[in-house]
Amino acid sequence: MALEQAAKLELVKRAAEVRQFAYAPYSKYQVGAALLTTTGKIYTGVNVENIDFTDGNCAERTAVFKAVSEGERSFTAVAVVTSNGGTPCGSCRQVLAEFCEDMAVILGTPDGTILRETTLSALLPEAFHPGQYQLP
Repeated sequence: MALEQAAKLELVKRAAEVRQFAYAPYSKYQVGAALLTTTGKIYTGVNVENIDFTDGNCAERTAVFKAVSEGERSFTAVAVVTSNGGTPCGSCRQVLAEFCEDMAVILGTPDGTILRETTLSALLPEAFHPGQYQLP
């Protein structure tokens, strides 16, 4: 599904708006994410750090977990807003792939500028997908 420019800009805007709520006292790297479902709803998330670093959570995964907790299971696009156009980390990429084999990934800045557009499959080729492997 190709997203119209207005939808892309709205996702970046929503990600930029929530980015201010990121809890990043250690890295100082605030991230906001906005996730578009196939039903048209948008779920947002921010990164939440912890002194133990491994116990923190990324913005993209926060948005996915919020959406899943409200019954959503299928996604169309995610916008990620950082200070420098950073892409989702490997863990976020795999979590997104759990629910969508491919989706638009829009990278933006806090002022709402779209820096780059790519796809989940370009960022995570040959991802693990449900049903791809038979569990015992």
